[in-house]
Amino acid sequence: LVSTGGTSKALAAAGLAVIDVADVTGFPEMMDGRVKTLHPAVHGGLLALRHVADHEAAMTQHGIEGIDLLWVNLYPFEATLASGADFETCVENIDIGGPAMIRAGAKNFDWCAVATDLGDVQKVLADMTAYGGTQELTRKQLAAKAYARTAAYDAAISGWYADQVGEASPDWRAFGGPKVQSLRYGENPHQIAAFYATTEKRPGVSTARQLQGKELSYNNLNDTDAAYELVGEFDAKEAAAIAIIKHANPCGVAIGSSLTDAYLRALACDPVSAFGGIVACNRKLDGAAAEEIVKIFTEVVIAPDADEDAQAIFAKKKNLRLLLAGGLPDPTQAGLTFRTLAGGFLVQNRDTGRIMAPDLKVVTKRAPSPQELTDMLFAFRVAKHVKSNAIVYAKDGVTAGIGAGQMNRRDSARIAAVRAVEAAETAGWSQAAT
Repeated sequence: LVSTGGTSKALAAAGLAVIDVADVTGFPEMMDGRVKTLHPAVHGGLLALRHVADHEAAMTQHGIEGIDLLWVNLYPFEATLASGADFETCVENIDIGGPAMIRAGAKNFDWCAVATDLGDVQKVLADMTAYGGTQELTRKQLAAKAYARTAAYDAAISGWYADQVGEASPDWRAFGGPKVQSLRYGENPHQIAAFYATTEKRPGVSTARQLQGKELSYNNLNDTDAAYELVGEFDAKEAAAIAIIKHANPCGVAIGSSLTDAYLRALACDPVSAFGGIVACNRKLDGAAAEEIVKIFTEVVIAPDADEDAQAIFAKKKNLRLLLAGGLPDPTQAGLTFRTLAGGFLVQNRDTGRIMAPDLKVVTKRAPSPQELTDMLFAFRVAKHVKSNAIVYAKDGVTAGIGAGQMNRRDSARIAAVRAVEAAETAGWSQAAT
């Protein structure tokens, strides 16, 4: 059992016989711990092919012992970055020796099993219990995960460095992250899918606690993300806001004096499409709003938080998923979005654009009223989250009709108008709110 300084002391204190890596290499840790494992005595033990005579002879000649199991916890660069640490602190949390050992051991999977987290160790222990050692398949699986781990680690570092030097489109771009959960299937039942996290700590589906309900599907996650990003456009201190989403497009959005008020107004926009949809709230959910939401079938409800009354009401709907994200996404926060293409992917900065009142220039003979300007700004925020071609009719802080995803604006406008008329008929209004 060989270990570096701090871990070596912890193991010894636990009563385990451990050799400090300095005694193996013949060199002390130096340069504030930057150099300790980068030595042939370590990497030779990781990389040596023990069934090859020349490798075995070199090990004997230089006193190198083979390493059967490597467990490395990398310096917490991702956590350091997420904490908002300064440049120097982030640099000092870039691990060098750890990734080098992981890559070396994974390359030599015939002789070395590599663990990068506690789950890997449990897998190794299970093999040792069942077979007296690790199986080749296990070592190959661990090697594949090891390279993915170092790739994601380096991706976080390279992305951070690019940000530090102002490179919006670096020559090489990498993304990576840990698996949050395996999904039952993808967008369609025949597709395999999983949900992965990135280093970005943005309130939403990746930070949410699921209090109840069935396992989230690929489409649930995609739609819930769309809903929460939209509702995050509205400051909770100014007004309560609700967004109801279906197939990643809003079918009703409203602000109000309370979540109940906002929900009922959003629902009235398109109650047909809202059935089986996603409801996103910009405030802590209360019992009154929950009572209204559960009156129709809803797949997912996401909010920053929920009080005990709301949780108790939702608990009666066993299949409804309740997600508490712990905060709202900041619509002005910089970030990246990407999507795949055949043989590549597109990357762009997050759409943080927001049209504000000072940005508007009146060019019509009749100037819009203050309420019309307010509704226009509201509609702009909603339209940002509607698939093009996008038409949004809004009045008094609620969408009156939404037309999404059509090949021409005329059809989107027609659909939005039809939705507005149908909403008026359903609600018993004398005319559509357009």
